[in-house]
Amino acid sequence: MRRNQGLAGIGTVLRLEFSGPTRLTDAAAAWRDVVAAATVTDPLSRTGTGLLAFGAFAFDASSAQTSVLIVPQVIVGRENGQCWVTRIWPTGGTRPEIPLAFRPLGNEYRISLLPGALTAVGYRAAVGEAIGRIAAADLNKVVLARDLVGRLPAESDLRRAVSELALGYPDCWTYAVDGLVGSSPETLIRADHGEVNARVLAGTMSRGADAASDLEAALHLATSSKDGDEHAFAVQSVLASLRPHTSHLTTSEIPFTVKLPNLWHLATDVEGTLSDGSNSLDLIAAMHPTAAVAGTPTETALALIRELEPFDRGRYAGPVGWVGADGDGEWAIALRCAQVTPAGDVTAYAGCGIVLDSEPDRELAETRMKFRPIVEAFG
Repeated sequence: MRRNQGLAGIGTVLRLEFSGPTRLTDAAAAWRDVVAAATVTDPLSRTGTGLLAFGAFAFDASSAQTSVLIVPQVIVGRENGQCWVTRIWPTGGTRPEIPLAFRPLGNEYRISLLPGALTAVGYRAAVGEAIGRIAAADLNKVVLARDLVGRLPAESDLRRAVSELALGYPDCWTYAVDGLVGSSPETLIRADHGEVNARVLAGTMSRGADAASDLEAALHLATSSKDGDEHAFAVQSVLASLRPHTSHLTTSEIPFTVKLPNLWHLATDVEGTLSDGSNSLDLIAAMHPTAAVAGTPTETALALIRELEPFDRGRYAGPVGWVGADGDGEWAIALRCAQVTPAGDVTAYAGCGIVLDSEPDRELAETRMKFRPIVEAFG
């Protein structure tokens, strides 16, 4: 959901799981098979109606966390003041009832999220090591994350945290897919009737305490060579991934600042027209991982992430979103997020792009700001 518009799924009629280096291309192929076998009655024929699946994908090919596409039994959509309901069921089965009443939210809860496998001291050391590798010309940029962990009380209602995120960050994509919850400011890709667009975010500054200091922070971000370099790597990564699939591709002339409740981000919008029949799953397979969440060169950055991060990222920084029967869809990068297990274990993640001019203390402070949405939603 974003700006009070979006999609909610109830129940599960089909669950597809994928893993390994071909997880994204396997998902694209599997979804084509599902669509080919389906009978779809969709008199509205608009974005978000008809057969669709929600998805969340692991960041790394070696992750133990599976990637999923989930087709709900009932989907409720809302856009521009209009709502619709889609029902999905197996051939020969019984169509699901539309729930007319929803159970109230469960009891309130507050938990503390504490350092996980990578402490603050360890994170500073990892950033220092990464800067050394960049200085030695091993790579240009790497994105390093750290983790926080906690545990929910028994029978906690995850909708409470999701609601807090949606209310607190209305301009972000709030998502809840298979226990992965968060509010992401970054659109990986949106495909709609042959048009594609993306918003690239890289470069971050904390908001000021008052109007004057807030403006100063935005100006500092916009003119920072360190953040500008980090941002340029991310933009070029997206353009290189999309060019083979598009007939034309345009970007904002210069990066602009995006204001969130707790941070300023440096942003560039990318727009294009598809030319090869790719669907949104094909596009995320081509784009992931971008330099905004991995680094550049990609393979060198991924190897360093595996070396310096003492944990499995799971679906953090992977694609999360939905795909329709026509291949259109909206996918965000799973940032400002936490993975919640069925047992109630919570693991939150936050990371920063490290370049030659990075400073370990500043990067640690940036992760604290990026943890804030999840820490406040659960605490």
